[in-house]
Amino acid sequence: MRDIAKFSVSELIDLYKNRSLSPVEVVESALKRISNCRDRVNAFVVVDGETALREAHSSEKRWRNKSPLGVLDGIPITVKDLLLTKGLPTLRGSKAINPHQSWDEDAPPVARLREQGAVLLGKTTTSEFGWKGVTESPLTGITHNPWNLGLTPGGSSGGAAVAAALGLGVVHLGTDGGGSSRSPAALTGVFGFKPTFGRVAGYPSAHTGTLFHPGILTRTVTDTALTLNTIARWDKRDWYALPDEKQNYLPKLDRDISGLRIAYSPRLGYADVEPEIAELVKSAVNVFADLGAVVEEVDPGFENPQAIFRTFWQAGAAKLLRGFTPEQQAVIDPGLQAIATEGEKISLADYLSANDAREALGRYMQSFHQTYDLLITPTLPITAFPVGQTSPHSILYPDGRSWSPFTYIFNLTQQPAASVPCGFTKYGLPVAMQIVGAKYSDVLVLQAAKAYENLFPFKMPQEKELGRL
Repeated sequence: MRDIAKFSVSELIDLYKNRSLSPVEVVESALKRISNCRDRVNAFVVVDGETALREAHSSEKRWRNKSPLGVLDGIPITVKDLLLTKGLPTLRGSKAINPHQSWDEDAPPVARLREQGAVLLGKTTTSEFGWKGVTESPLTGITHNPWNLGLTPGGSSGGAAVAAALGLGVVHLGTDGGGSSRSPAALTGVFGFKPTFGRVAGYPSAHTGTLFHPGILTRTVTDTALTLNTIARWDKRDWYALPDEKQNYLPKLDRDISGLRIAYSPRLGYADVEPEIAELVKSAVNVFADLGAVVEEVDPGFENPQAIFRTFWQAGAAKLLRGFTPEQQAVIDPGLQAIATEGEKISLADYLSANDAREALGRYMQSFHQTYDLLITPTLPITAFPVGQTSPHSILYPDGRSWSPFTYIFNLTQQPAASVPCGFTKYGLPVAMQIVGAKYSDVLVLQAAKAYENLFPFKMPQEKELGRL
């Protein structure tokens, strides 16, 4: 008996074409899986099965008439609850948002997917306004890791990562303002991609400004490339959107990576990493050397830019909460309130100084990539930790600060970066490496990730982890 949940976009499209499978069957299967495990993992804010099935029937007719709207016609997708979706509320994990208002607009990547006939299953969970690296909020509670239900999937795109890992849809839109797509991808064993800033248009502007990137979470690199083909489009609503190059990433994925110059930095010069993670990432990097890439262990040479990032993040939180009434602010997560309070103390001069430091870091990395095509690091220095905590409380990170030292840097520099699963610990928890490219070199990141995936296909949690789905 075939397991529909394991099919990729490419496989589904081939099955649709030859009528071996219909979008209706696929969507019905996804909705059943969501229903079976929804209470255990809590990955969805809302599921709109009635609309999804109606859209699936329309897609089925188009495939029968050989007139699909695009390559993603009939593909079941989910959208993180920070991105606008027409017809469904976008509550951002917060009780402060009024659900009873006009929801009549799609965010740019959502619009592009719908134009191709993709079928929206529902909205996935997030921390409140994406403020922390675990997926729990006053609105939806705690989201659980499918590899161990007592552990967090990370965040803030944790619902999307869980949905990807369990086959609750095929393509999952997330966001990434400091690692929010890559970190949960690492902790759940799926592929997470943050494109170059502006490659995928974003609207409305996030409170974190130009740190914010739409992200993609899937189970294969090819599925991400097919999605990027669709959503990497200019949109008039995004002032920062890059010109529409209409690049096809798919035929470039399997190019030979021999000769690529790869810098491997196990610590970026300042981060502490669990030994088992360090060994798994190092073994994965050796695979690229075996494939003919020129790999050199080297640190980029910059100091920890956490203070720069914190300035933007705190100021953004202050800006966000200023727009709410006292009654709304009273129901907001106390942790977010505390960050906003710190943000109110940041002067304009301090903010502009942080911006100068950010620009200097970006220039530095542009120079770095004149020597190296790619940079590889661990995605995270730790594995998944217990739910109910906002940080790991580990020996390496006892105060809970800076436990994601590898991801936020590349939001500051706006570079493309991917989290690629590269093994499991002795306790069966996923580990991932991060592949980073120079600004605008998204295709190189995808090529390297695909080269690794060709040898080590990604794995899904077994049914025994959650009971039969």
